[in-house]
Amino acid sequence: MKQLTIISGKGGTGKTTITAAFATLSDSHVVADCDVDAADLHLILNPSIEKSEEFYGGKTAVIDSDKCQQCDECIRLCRFDAIKDYTVDPISCEGCGVCVLACPEGAIAMVRHMSGHWFISHTRSGYMTHARLGIAEENSGKLVTLVRQQAKLIAEREKKEYIIIDGPPGIGCPVIAAIAGVDLLVAVTEPTLSGIHDLERVVGVANHFNIPVMVCINKYDINPDNTSKIEGYCSKNNLKVAGKILYDPQVTKAMVDKKSVIEYPCGEVSKEVTRVWEKVEQRLKHRENQWS
Repeated sequence: MKQLTIISGKGGTGKTTITAAFATLSDSHVVADCDVDAADLHLILNPSIEKSEEFYGGKTAVIDSDKCQQCDECIRLCRFDAIKDYTVDPISCEGCGVCVLACPEGAIAMVRHMSGHWFISHTRSGYMTHARLGIAEENSGKLVTLVRQQAKLIAEREKKEYIIIDGPPGIGCPVIAAIAGVDLLVAVTEPTLSGIHDLERVVGVANHFNIPVMVCINKYDINPDNTSKIEGYCSKNNLKVAGKILYDPQVTKAMVDKKSVIEYPCGEVSKEVTRVWEKVEQRLKHRENQWS
C-alpha cells in the first residue's frame, strides 16, 4: 500500500480538483480529505456518511462556582483574557492550565473539549475519510492524523493499493501531519509570484522529511513567463514536472455539477490530468520496486 499526498504552498491552486480526479482514475484506493480546516473534497465526491464520531482535540478550563471564592487569581494570571465574571470563555481559552495550578481552592478543572467530527463515507469513487473542524477550533494536526489512520485501516481491510490524501495548504502543523511517512508528494502550483514562492516553501518542507516530490503546474497558460520560472526551478532542484494543465472554465462547471474533471467534458484538461496520474502511479510503482 502506497500513500500519496497532494499539497500546495497556498490555497486555491487546484489541489482538491486534482485529488478528486486521481480518485476517479484510480481503481484501488481510499481517499482522505486532510484539509480539515476547510474541507471541500466532499463537494465533488458527494459522500454518503457511514460513520460519524466526535473529535476531542484538547481541553478547556471550567470553573466550579460552588468552590470558587472569587479571589481573582485566575483572572490576573490568564494571558488570554478568557475568564470574565468567574466564567471561562471556551473560545478564548487556550487550554494552558495555568488557572488550574493557580487556584487556591481547586475550583478549576480541565475538561475535554469537542473540536469537531470525523467521518467514514462511501463515494462513487470508493471509501473516503474526512472531517469537519469546529469554528475557531485548533489541534487540526491531531485531526489530520486521525483521518489518515482511519484511511489506512480501511485500505488494509479492503486491500487497496493507494491512499490518496488531499492535504492542507501551507507548511504548518496540519501539512506536516498530512505528509509524514507518505511515499510521494504532488505539489500543485500556479504561475504567479505567490505560487512560485509557496512552491519553494513546501518543497523545503518535503526535503526536510526526505519525501520525493513531483510538481504539477495548474493554469500554466495564464502567465508563460512564470511557468518558465517554475520549470527552471524544478530543473535546478531535480524535481520532475508531472504535467502542465491549462486554464479552462469547464473545470469550474464540473465542480458546480459535483463531478471531477475526468467525469465532466473538460477536453484537454481531462487528458492532461490523466497523463499526470499515469506518471504519478508509475513513480509510486517504481518506488515500490526500489524497496522490493
